Amino acid sequence: MLSKNAEGAAPPTLRRAVTPWGSYSWGYADVGADIYTALGLVVGAAAGAANVAFAFAGLVYVLVGLAYTELASAFPVAGGGQFFVLRGLGDIWGFIAGWAVLLDFTIDIALFAWTMIGYLSALVPAIASTHPIPHFIVVLVVIVGLTLLNALGVRESSRLNEAIGALDIVNELAILCLAALFTFNPGVLIHTMQTHWPNSYQLLDGVSLAIISFVGIESISQAAQETERPASIIPRTSIALILTILIFALSYSNIVLGMQPWHPDQLVSPQGHHLLLFQWLGLPENQDHAVALMAGQIPYFGALAALYVPLVGAVLMLISSNSGVFGASRIAYSMATYRLLPSAFASVEKRFRTPIVSILVFSGIAIVELIFAAIQTDQGLAFLGDLYAFGAATSYSLVFIALIFLRYKDPYSPRAYRMPLGIPIVTKGRRWHFPVLAVVGFAGTFSILVFAFMTHPIGRIAGPLWIVVGIVFYAFYRRAHGQPIFRSRRHDWVRDQVVVLREAGELEMMDKYVAEVQAIGLLDKDVSVTTLEREK
Repeated sequence: MLSKNAEGAAPPTLRRAVTPWGSYSWGYADVGADIYTALGLVVGAAAGAANVAFAFAGLVYVLVGLAYTELASAFPVAGGGQFFVLRGLGDIWGFIAGWAVLLDFTIDIALFAWTMIGYLSALVPAIASTHPIPHFIVVLVVIVGLTLLNALGVRESSRLNEAIGALDIVNELAILCLAALFTFNPGVLIHTMQTHWPNSYQLLDGVSLAIISFVGIESISQAAQETERPASIIPRTSIALILTILIFALSYSNIVLGMQPWHPDQLVSPQGHHLLLFQWLGLPENQDHAVALMAGQIPYFGALAALYVPLVGAVLMLISSNSGVFGASRIAYSMATYRLLPSAFASVEKRFRTPIVSILVFSGIAIVELIFAAIQTDQGLAFLGDLYAFGAATSYSLVFIALIFLRYKDPYSPRAYRMPLGIPIVTKGRRWHFPVLAVVGFAGTFSILVFAFMTHPIGRIAGPLWIVVGIVFYAFYRRAHGQPIFRSRRHDWVRDQVVVLREAGELEMMDKYVAEVQAIGLLDKDVSVTTLEREK
């Protein structure tokens, strides 16, 4: 429970200021930018099977998205996957899931700020060839600016996402439609896949990197506690986002492989050999602005695209980095609320009502990751990508397990959306629906985690090391505060759920939930909602 302050007033809480379009924009700000980063990396790894890599990762992404849609609409609190795993599997697993997601969101901050410079370099080539120190300083300034923006409040931060998100959707649709009309050739696609099919190692590498294109669906659930009527809004915004990103990722990967270069004289390697467009996008020096290069090959439109697409891509990278600041701070806020991290991370600044400590600390960690990436110069992007794939696959695998457990342990919480293909089961007198697709989703995310271990030497060392360091910190913190390390603290999830639904404005869901838990004796019939709110 959160304590009261010295004056006896309840401590400030997060402000509900995210609208339906704002909810969609938070997700799009994170996921929508991923194709800008992942396209060159996946083409460079999987070559003629890049579309297959995107398709496999896309199927997994759909299942992840459906799982988050169900869970976020049923449990609309800050924390997303971390909270779902905490509630379904217990404290230690909730910490591991949250710590893995924190890795992803801090990388979001550094990775997209880094890639933003890559897209700007398409307009100002001198940026790409400058000394690493000025490059680092520019990215550092971006991160510091976004940290201050998030400290001011979610409404101000959300407005930036909404405006840029709308602009980029129009831009990506324009590139997609014009490329399909003027440069896409199905025969080239088939020929490319036949002549440049990768070996097994390269294909697995491509699949593990392709998941980068779909990381970020949890951003919508991160903002659930600050979203107006989340149980009503989240299913619509999540499904819309799933379809948007899936269409973009599959379409772009196929068009790149079947795209006849319009200006072959621009596609010359240092050795003087003409290269196919997809090969050129895969070169290390071009991987960080692949979409801009692709758009530049569209006849007529390409001349205009060469001027504005790098700028749009750079700004989208900016709001994705901004989404990383937001997501990391909300996960840390949730973890501290449930005593998985020190209570300082749950402190909310009185004036702007933002988790200021969480914002500052995890933006600082992102800067440390940026330093490690900068040290590796041309391998910096691969370093961040390796860690990104590890964190996503780990957390998503745990979320699928948590969904299965929550279906069994808490079938009473109303679900505005339910993942399809549930099998009715009665266990110990309790009727619940076993989620078949959650098993399929777990198999997919766990296989990607295995692929990441097999193909990413940096990821298989740095990723587990991040988890181990986190567990050690968690053990010291819990022991110092007299809390169990491997067992869970006592949580009154029934009372918490009533208050959460009340605060979210989902009064019909709350009444239904209260009636069900009172009928089976999980909540005393004489306990009022007002009393529960006061106790919390």
